[in-house]
Amino acid sequence: MGAIRSLARGATMLTLMLGATAPAQPPRGPAPAARPLAQRIGHSDPARYRRLDKVHGGAGTMAFAPLLGPDALSTNLIFVHRGVIAPHSGIGQHFHHQCEEMFVILDGEAQFTVDGRTATLAGPAAVPDRMGHAHALYNASDRPVQWLNINVGQTKRYDNFDLDDARDAAAIDPVAQFAAIRFDRARLTADGAIRTRRLLGPEVFATPWAFVDHVLIPPGAALEGAAAPGISEMVYVMAGTGEATVAGDRAPLRGGDALPVEVGARRSLRATGDAPLELMVVGIARDPAAKAAYAASLPPR
Repeated sequence: MGAIRSLARGATMLTLMLGATAPAQPPRGPAPAARPLAQRIGHSDPARYRRLDKVHGGAGTMAFAPLLGPDALSTNLIFVHRGVIAPHSGIGQHFHHQCEEMFVILDGEAQFTVDGRTATLAGPAAVPDRMGHAHALYNASDRPVQWLNINVGQTKRYDNFDLDDARDAAAIDPVAQFAAIRFDRARLTADGAIRTRRLLGPEVFATPWAFVDHVLIPPGAALEGAAAPGISEMVYVMAGTGEATVAGDRAPLRGGDALPVEVGARRSLRATGDAPLELMVVGIARDPAAKAAYAASLPPR
């Protein structure tokens, strides 16, 4: 009976978490690139956030809205969610068996859990949550934490299995016993005028998720070119203002935007403000074969 109740809660949470996005299987119709670029960019807007209680059996409340849904790219990006986790609130421990995600905190600090081990990380930071591994997030502080979640699947279908564990009184490891990354500008390396760092490579993920990069573009400069063959991109603007040109279509960018870039599309990302344009770039392969080919093309470490 416990397993049946857990499955029922999982189905309810699926409806709550994805009800504001496109359906789990994208509708038939024009390819994502058929719409103008400005209409395909997701914008963070706290006025659109929906409040939810006890997400995945977690403590307290959070509020969020989708930036991108499963129709954003032809690859298996399922969603990008942006929101805020209230003080002493979080996302309960749960599994995904056909998809994986990455929890990101953009400020403050939070307790991340993977497979029952918990550590406190200061933002901006992220933890990849691999397919088949339990994960959770808890804000133990007295202030809200700005949060982002990215989900990529073996298919476009979302799944979850909750463990009824809020992790609000977890023992804390002094050192994280799982993969974790920080978006640290001081650790970026120069590539011409632009500074970059590969934070996570294809070996980290079990799905077609290929990489996570941190990029800083100084005012007036641009990141030009295209992703590797067979790779799409989701570009999240962490700070600054800019302009994106994708396959000849141009649109402005601002902090909190999520930009989808289709497989094979050339893109230019230019910093137009007085401050650098700071980006998180997520690569998603068309299929496992494309991911394997991409991994094989990388220089040895």
